[in-house]
Amino acid sequence: MKGACKQNLPALIFLFALLMLWQLGAMEVDAAYILPSPTQILARLWELRGPLFTVHLPATMLVTGVGLAISLVLGLGLAAVMDASPFCQKALYPVVVASQTIPTTAIAPLFVLWFGYGIWSKVLVTVLITFFPITITVYDGLRSAKTEMAELLLTYGATKRDLFLKIKVPCALPYFFSAIKMAVPMSIIGAAIGEWLGAQSGLGYFSRRMMTQLDGAGVFAPIVLLSAAAMLAVAVVELFEKKIVKWRGES
Repeated sequence: MKGACKQNLPALIFLFALLMLWQLGAMEVDAAYILPSPTQILARLWELRGPLFTVHLPATMLVTGVGLAISLVLGLGLAAVMDASPFCQKALYPVVVASQTIPTTAIAPLFVLWFGYGIWSKVLVTVLITFFPITITVYDGLRSAKTEMAELLLTYGATKRDLFLKIKVPCALPYFFSAIKMAVPMSIIGAAIGEWLGAQSGLGYFSRRMMTQLDGAGVFAPIVLLSAAAMLAVAVVELFEKKIVKWRGES
């Protein structure tokens, strides 16, 4: 615990300095509907804890979880297919890259028109944002396997399945966890964007509703909750990474 505190001390000091500057700036502006102070946001978060924690946070986490699960299946599948077949790599790679040129704020309203205000319009926005880093990063991890190691196993009669499980998967695992740590915050952002543009619940929807009421602290309260959820999820992923990828950093 003490080691973790020492390791995170610079980040905590920097965060505290930023919050102090924010507090001073908000006091100078003295207009909470434009720039609420951190203390006003925390107070508003406490006041709104009922609907935020019981209704809107679970709704956003459900969208995030479903979207991230679909992105994992899609991303890992595409990465494995592109690694196994040069033809598929040439066919799919440009399409995967082109999918990221679509403006999310432009296509999200179309998802709402096609699928309504239910969960799936938001899930599709999340998948569109998150499957790309998973696909590309895991594909790079699979391609990072050393050729001489594969040739050595082949001389011992290894099959393609053996090469994939014993060389490619271990090489790709660090890349996989890096992709997950990128995808988790992006999936939460995607869910919030989808909820902002069309939803009946969720933290993005709640933030937009507070904006129509000129409640600056109410707008920031769900954003703070989103940030906290993303940091907690990334910390959990890092914990699993340390347990599973024990060889990271070894030569």
